[in-house]
Amino acid sequence: MELKLTNPIVFFDLETTGINIAKDKIVEISVLKVMPNGKEEQRTIRVNPEMHIPEQASAIHGIYDDDVKDCPTFKEIAKDLARFIEGCDLGGYNSNRFDIPLLAEEFLRVDVDFDMRKRKFVDVQTIFHKMEQRTLSAAYRFYCNKNLEDAHTAAADTTATYEVLKAQLDRYNDTLENDIAFLSKFSTQNNTVDFAGFIIYNEEGVEVFNFGKNKGVPVVKVLKEQPGYFAWMLNGEFPLYTKKILTEIRLRTAGLVK
Repeated sequence: MELKLTNPIVFFDLETTGINIAKDKIVEISVLKVMPNGKEEQRTIRVNPEMHIPEQASAIHGIYDDDVKDCPTFKEIAKDLARFIEGCDLGGYNSNRFDIPLLAEEFLRVDVDFDMRKRKFVDVQTIFHKMEQRTLSAAYRFYCNKNLEDAHTAAADTTATYEVLKAQLDRYNDTLENDIAFLSKFSTQNNTVDFAGFIIYNEEGVEVFNFGKNKGVPVVKVLKEQPGYFAWMLNGEFPLYTKKILTEIRLRTAGLVK
């Protein structure tokens, strides 16, 4: 089943130096833009992370320091990438928990304030796990009856993710709607505020912390009663996007922004 689109959607996948959103960097990004008329455009870019790629990461995606030493840095590709995905919804595999938070982080590191909140997110892994509980390679085999060649390369994973989503729409046509807004809501596990999930909305729509001693406590309450907590988070190893959101809440609470 082909996707019914109002806006273009970009499926993307990242290969990185690791899984720490606050510290790790992109070494390869593949983006597949699908237009409402069905036209597709794909780009795959190797990126110099300006840091050593740990051996355990290279063992997974096969990208080593020498492979990217002459590649552009993220700062050099950021503005062009932002233009390419401007106005698009975003889709991926485990993207809500990892790829989107890390991409947002990389943009902020180079002062490209790309507002992720203006778009919808479709996480194919969440749909898959709600329905079948498997991995991407198994999903590709299960839904598309194909073996995923070159798994853990960004281009192969991106294309497989797109094909799996279309196959999911065919298989679960009595449950899933061919609508990006529905798919975005269906594939969102938590109503996160900051992508990384350190701050979420509770059932009443209130922003609350989702970790540590203040888990479940409204952010506004913590900022008021524990003034040092804000400084602790800003100085800690939290993602820049989490710090950005926390600062916005603090300024809003102080009446400095609407």
